[in-house]
Amino acid sequence: MPNKADLIDTIADAADLSKSQAGAALDALLGDITGALSKGERVAIAGFGTFQISERAARQGRNPQTGATIQIAASKNVRFKAGKQLKDAVN
Repeated sequence: MPNKADLIDTIADAADLSKSQAGAALDALLGDITGALSKGERVAIAGFGTFQISERAARQGRNPQTGATIQIAASKNVRFKAGKQLKDAVN
């Protein structure tokens, strides 16, 4: 599975950039996506997919060790929906 260093190498080779320039570009992209999501905005990258925040309501749960009922707090989660081109490339 590629990690951040592998992505930087790929970007550097594909765009004829130094690794530091490619790293800065990747950091800028990830920072922009993170910033937009933290503001509740939807991020759509044509041909790749869409990132958005989904909210889970507070709910009752059970402690698996004791069986006691517990309250699980509401939370926000990042949801990704793959675009058609990405789906086609994978299938």
